[in-house]
Amino acid sequence: MLRTFSIIGNPNSGKTTVFNALTGLKQKVGNYPGVTVEKKEGKFILPNGDVANLVDLPGTYSLTAFSPDEKIATDVLLNHINSSSKFEAILCVVDASNIERNLFLLSQIIDLNIPCVVVLNMVDVALKSGITIDEDKLSKQLGVPVVKTIAQSKLGIDKLKETLQNHIFPSKNLRKWKIDSVLQKEHSEISQILQKNNLDESSAFHEATQLLSMPTEELLIHPWLTVDLIKIIRKKHEKLDFLEIDRGSAFINSRYDWIKLVCDISVKKKFTEIKNLSDKVDRILTHKFFGFIFFFGIMTFMFQIMFSWVTIPMNWINLFFNFLGTEISKILPSGQIESLVVDGIIGGVGAVISFLPQIVFLFLFLGILEDSGYMARAAFIMDKVMSKVGLHGKSFIPLLSSFACAIPGIMATRTIENEKDRITTMMIAPLMSCSARIPVYTLMIGAFIPNNSIFGIISLPALILVSLYMLGLLAALVFGFIFKKTLLKGATPLFLIELPQYKMPSLRTLFQIMWERSIIFLKRAGTFILAVSIVLWFLASYPKIENANPSEQLEKSFAGKIGKFIEPSIAPLGFDWKIGIGLVTSILQREVFVSTMGTIYNIEDDSNSSLGEKMRTEINQQTGKPSFSILTAICLLVYYVLAMQCLSTIAVMKRETNGWKWPAIQFSYMTLLAYFVTFLVYRIGVLI
Repeated sequence: MLRTFSIIGNPNSGKTTVFNALTGLKQKVGNYPGVTVEKKEGKFILPNGDVANLVDLPGTYSLTAFSPDEKIATDVLLNHINSSSKFEAILCVVDASNIERNLFLLSQIIDLNIPCVVVLNMVDVALKSGITIDEDKLSKQLGVPVVKTIAQSKLGIDKLKETLQNHIFPSKNLRKWKIDSVLQKEHSEISQILQKNNLDESSAFHEATQLLSMPTEELLIHPWLTVDLIKIIRKKHEKLDFLEIDRGSAFINSRYDWIKLVCDISVKKKFTEIKNLSDKVDRILTHKFFGFIFFFGIMTFMFQIMFSWVTIPMNWINLFFNFLGTEISKILPSGQIESLVVDGIIGGVGAVISFLPQIVFLFLFLGILEDSGYMARAAFIMDKVMSKVGLHGKSFIPLLSSFACAIPGIMATRTIENEKDRITTMMIAPLMSCSARIPVYTLMIGAFIPNNSIFGIISLPALILVSLYMLGLLAALVFGFIFKKTLLKGATPLFLIELPQYKMPSLRTLFQIMWERSIIFLKRAGTFILAVSIVLWFLASYPKIENANPSEQLEKSFAGKIGKFIEPSIAPLGFDWKIGIGLVTSILQREVFVSTMGTIYNIEDDSNSSLGEKMRTEINQQTGKPSFSILTAICLLVYYVLAMQCLSTIAVMKRETNGWKWPAIQFSYMTLLAYFVTFLVYRIGVLI
């Protein structure tokens, strides 16, 4: 028997950890019908053997929707979204250390008359703060089951499954909070009108609350209100305003008054003189000076690791593919089939897969920052910088996510309420150096930048890598400022963010992040990059030229002709026709540049040398000088920092903005920016 539940909770309540603790690796990601917001689902087994499907709703503080993510959570609960998976109960995750604020969302869910189980999470953090919660008393006050958990260590998860195994009923304590009698009367009248317009009682109650609370001028832009209904609600607004009843906060204050009564009965707080560890640490990590030092220090440390420890497994993978190519050459007869397999498939795909350790490490590092609670601090300290360009620290979280990949970074902007701020953040997100750039960065830096030490602390390659990330961030800030002053002009918004308690990252969560990203990367290498490598091998191998050496054959091939055709346009950047082929193919995805170079140089040079070694030692037949120099490598790195070389990102931009206008502007400005800056770097380099 398949049963379906949904899970919801405040941001930083541990909702994702509870979701992962229940479902493990049995998860899939899709989209909600008709919208671009991701729908994450997972399966788990109940004690009686039933299979349960769990739908992860976006994190939200309340059912008053401002951002696209919050709207999805509200629409799902109100049955506004047609979905095949109707849930039988809600798992509402509550942070035990911030119980009063978290119960606000729960009170709204209870009001909708939805069967609910309270997952009282992070009770260990609450105990350290002197907070003790009696779950039996809390359950009695709320009228729903309450289960204590420490999801990070899976404590209480089995009891949660046992609770879900039984039939869950709606709360018996429906709408215990009270409002002013006049407000109550107006609310009831609107609710009854809405029920006559085919809304069920719970949805009508929720909508009536929203309509009475909102500013009068917003009634005109409400999506489904009729002219007659607007007139009725406007009159009620005027009456309540005349009686000096605060419509905006009356419902909120009434809920919190009830929540306080619930907590007075079920929660005990013990004063402790021991200061909270998070507060102590935040004195340094959120300091206006030392906070920046720590942030840039930890990012530098990450890049240093990527060019020291992580290169070891990279070399192992390179050795494996060299060995595989050699052994297959012994088995297959010499000819085109051998060249396709060894030079095209193994040379192209293997060149990309060798960078898997660095990509896994990047996601591990970002996962640690997120799960430990530091990501919110990074947004906080960057707010001052972001405000200078007209954005706020909330925009920095999608930008930081874009270091992993611009696509989830762009989708993460759904938490930004203001539409202009959201589009501005999406427009600059691809300037963050994503994981797809890492193979290009590592290839060029490893091959051409000397492994010298700076001040005996950081290596020159790591410093160059830090500089590339900082260049992308600087470009994003500059163009964020330009967009906010021109096409997306608007006031700098206020920034509110919750700083969660610091905690040890969950090894299970980190493993899951690394596993998911590794599978995605390997699937892409085994499908898309494999297909490109095969096509490129054909273009680089045909037409066959009689008595031509490998270099002449490559130059006169279809791929060579394409490269020669575009060479005049990229020569001012210091690039030759071989790089041109890589630039064209990597418009699809940035890491394809590496597989392209791997295929080209394997066809031209069948030695077991690494790709970087082949590029570094190649001699230009016309000039007698090396084809690549440090300046060429630096120019190529600068170009890939700034250029939009990812069709998938463009497709997501089109989907998120509902049109081609912003993707076209984004592709154009990034391409022109990359060309202009690379040209300047090359000319200055030549002069030096």
